[in-house]
Amino acid sequence: MATSVEMGIVATGTAFGERRGVAGTAAEYVPDPEVVGTLGYETYHRVAGGVTATDLAAEAARSALAEAELDIVDIDLIVVGHSDIPEYLGWDSSAAVARALGAYGTPTVLLTQVCAAWSVALDHAAGAMALSADTDTVLVALVNVASEAHTNRMDFNGAIASDGAVAAVLRRGHPRLRRLSSAHFTNPEYADFFRVEFGGSAAPLPPEGRADLHADPMAGIFRHFGRDPERFQVFMKEISGRIADVVDQALTRAGKGRTQLSRLIYLNDNQQTIREAAEAVGLPIERTNAALARELGHMGAADQLICLRRHLKAGEVSPGDLVALVGVAAPGMHWFCTLIEV
Repeated sequence: MATSVEMGIVATGTAFGERRGVAGTAAEYVPDPEVVGTLGYETYHRVAGGVTATDLAAEAARSALAEAELDIVDIDLIVVGHSDIPEYLGWDSSAAVARALGAYGTPTVLLTQVCAAWSVALDHAAGAMALSADTDTVLVALVNVASEAHTNRMDFNGAIASDGAVAAVLRRGHPRLRRLSSAHFTNPEYADFFRVEFGGSAAPLPPEGRADLHADPMAGIFRHFGRDPERFQVFMKEISGRIADVVDQALTRAGKGRTQLSRLIYLNDNQQTIREAAEAVGLPIERTNAALARELGHMGAADQLICLRRHLKAGEVSPGDLVALVGVAAPGMHWFCTLIEV
């Protein structure tokens, strides 16, 4: 059943780190650059020294507000999603973004559900509108800045981490880019996959001679499955199978069917994984964000809305088109889909 709150995207804005070529920089991150080359990425973005995730999120938010011809005082709620290591522990970056924008008194919410934060953010905005009649305009900002002190951006999860942010102004009753429905699935068995081992309260400091950068998250996954290749293959099949499940659930809730889908926007993963996601829902890879992923890199929770903006600007989606924004997030492990009617 579709939500009773009709909410559309009025405007979006983006901000990126400096663009870098994969071929020319891979040797800075991995001993065998050719392996990274097989992922299919051509470029990615890396912030300059001193530029923070808060800076990037605020820049994207200012751009979205300008495109919407609004000021921060016109915003009823600010929702920030941050998908990488925060700048500080015990700190609320949503309030920091609000301060950077000059807001005062506007409620803020921080979402840290890694790459799923964008879908949860849209759900939260819709829920806030449903609960409060005076919440009409919401600013959502999603940001990813890879902490190179904690993870290797080219050797962590099969993607190349990239630094970028996107912001969207959402308004009750807006007739374009309407959020129709969403669906989420969580398998908590995989809650420890891709976690950063050291720095939290369980392990504040690494043992001597070890560091987060020395950890191999894929080795941890193989250990979880007892190093059994058959169990690992079952897990890999579950990834694509759950994608189809959440897409179908979101479609059912919106009263739609797969044949009505115009485009799938997946996270900016490697080319093979995007191809598998497209096959899972019966779309050709040409009707995905695969080409954009090659040049953008994986920007965490910002991927889907950045790509939606780029597809719109390029005229690759038209009014009335049905677009499935889809992703997988770990730790979690979460599968999620949000349907947007252009």
